[in-house]
Amino acid sequence: MPLILFLIFIAVPVIEIAIFIQVGGLIGVWPTIAIVLGTAFLGASLLRLQGLQTWRRAEEAMRRGEPPVAEMLDGIFLFIAALLMVTPGLFTDAIGILFLIPPVRRAIGRYAARRLAESSRFHVHTSGMGGMGGVGPGGPARPPRGPGPVIEGEAEEIGENDSDRGGPRDNSPWRQ
Repeated sequence: MPLILFLIFIAVPVIEIAIFIQVGGLIGVWPTIAIVLGTAFLGASLLRLQGLQTWRRAEEAMRRGEPPVAEMLDGIFLFIAALLMVTPGLFTDAIGILFLIPPVRRAIGRYAARRLAESSRFHVHTSGMGGMGGVGPGGPARPPRGPGPVIEGEAEEIGENDSDRGGPRDNSPWRQ
């Protein structure tokens, strides 16, 4: 994790600056700025368009009774691509454009799924649609809780006319 944070916060900006200098030297400052703004606009448009299309495909899969796993992964990668393209920089734009290519998305998805399956921190639990705490075809909506701490005590019923019903007390330190 520290390596990933290093890459995100230190290496990527340094790479972006180096690319800006090189590209700006080749084509000029204004064309470089135009490319960055153009890809940001394209990324924002893509985010809106692809988000709606992914939502429709996921709904269709659910109507067919299939889990929309592929559609959701596609949507996640398209969202990442759009965010990378909105981020100012040519390096992040290039990575975002790679995420737009379906075979690249599928390869990254397979790699991510394999890594998650190997991880001991990731578990998938499935059950039926047990709505609102009821029991559905797949069992309860939430797994039953394990044994928790037991607090023993006795209940004492207090009537309305009892003097010890929780009202203001004269001997309270807050009243002094």
